[in-house]
Amino acid sequence: MKVRFYFVLCACSLLFLLPGGCCSEAEHKLFSVIFSNYNQYIRPVENVTDPVIVQFEVSMSQLVKVDEVNQIMETNLWLRHIWNDYKLRWNPKEYGGVEYIRVPSSRIWKPDIVLYNNAVGDFQVDDKTKALLRYNGDVTWIPPAIFKSSCKIDVTYFPFDYQNCTMKFGSWTYDKAKIDLVLIGSTMNLKDFWETGDWLIIDAPGYKHDIKYNCCEEIYTDITYSLYIRRLPLFYTINLIIPCLLISFLTVLVFYLPSDCGEKVTLCISVLLSLTVFLLVITETIPSTSLVIPLIGEYLLFTMIFVTLSIVITVFVLNVHYRTPKTHTMPCWVRAVFLELLPRVMFMTRPEREPEQDTGAGNVQDMHSRSCAVHSATLHKPQALASGVVSSISNRQYLFNNTELSNLNNLSGDPSKGSTSLCCEGRCNCCWYQRSSKLPADSGGGSGGMGSLGALTGGSVAKVSGGSQRSSSESLNGGLMPLLPLSPE
Repeated sequence: MKVRFYFVLCACSLLFLLPGGCCSEAEHKLFSVIFSNYNQYIRPVENVTDPVIVQFEVSMSQLVKVDEVNQIMETNLWLRHIWNDYKLRWNPKEYGGVEYIRVPSSRIWKPDIVLYNNAVGDFQVDDKTKALLRYNGDVTWIPPAIFKSSCKIDVTYFPFDYQNCTMKFGSWTYDKAKIDLVLIGSTMNLKDFWETGDWLIIDAPGYKHDIKYNCCEEIYTDITYSLYIRRLPLFYTINLIIPCLLISFLTVLVFYLPSDCGEKVTLCISVLLSLTVFLLVITETIPSTSLVIPLIGEYLLFTMIFVTLSIVITVFVLNVHYRTPKTHTMPCWVRAVFLELLPRVMFMTRPEREPEQDTGAGNVQDMHSRSCAVHSATLHKPQALASGVVSSISNRQYLFNNTELSNLNNLSGDPSKGSTSLCCEGRCNCCWYQRSSKLPADSGGGSGGMGSLGALTGGSVAKVSGGSQRSSSESLNGGLMPLLPLSPE
């Protein structure tokens, strides 16, 4: 019973393993037959004059990095090659219905397609991947590769720039008569592209070119892809542009600080140092070339010049602010430029003086001016002053009430009752009265108060001087002098 059970179990196991075993045996037999007389160094064509038609397509997996300084673009690509090898054909019925077989790529002939504008020394792709063979001789080989291609970077509008990087693929040794490349599709395959946070691919068209080089007479075929990429500027806007604008705005605020503030120059120097740091950051990012200068670099340079000029202007303003008449005098060129030339250029005129009002106060000013002018003359000054007093004697009540009466109160020994308004250096009629009492005898002076005026002015005032001599002295000694209306006779 046990023997029968083991026999049934082995039979079932063979039934399950037999198809796989047959397939594995068929593939082994097929592989041995195909590569028994195969030479991977010979072009797979029946006629030596026939070219090998190679269909080529590039699928981008990732845009790894764009190095602006070294002008290199690093990409992760899948290169799809499809061609027909007549020596790798078989009949599936003879090999258990096997239609596809995967073989090492090193055992078959492959087109030597390389990247012409490669920036590193390794031009060949990795051949460790396997190739897919079909019974009709079609070979599909899709090796992955990481390329570092040369790319001319234009950073004029950094970080809002667009770049056009090309990738040129072609056979390194076979001309068009030996290998003819055919482009699959019109653009690069971006179905499996993984977007990064730095660049965005706008378009990637492909073109086929037949070029004759100077080295050779043959025509070589290449397939060129143009990658139009745009930089995502959010990172640079937040971390570079906005701080730079804010720091530049601080330069304007320097001129709003008062001159007595000691932080004007300190603020300017701090802004200048900050802009220098930003300029160093941009210098490390952009390529080291003198052909193109980014606009943001020109802006920072202009801002640094502006900050430097603001420091110079601030130092000049502080120097002018702390000048005193004891230490400095106005130079002639300053007077000529700022008081004569610039007002004419800016169509500025001197403001006109306001006309003096014809009031009592104005009469007092006129009297004071006349008295000052009289006192600066010769010995006949008291006569001129008396003439001024006689001419304005009709307003004597107002004059004494406003100015002279206050001075009389001060002279009476009661300064608290007097006003704080001063006459023209004590040259009012009241002050002149004190001085007239000390004049020499030949000038008509004496201690007679208004009698002195009469003595100096002649007979026209003599009528007044007779009765007012004592009252004037009494008012000087005791109190206020009563004012009586006098006639101008």
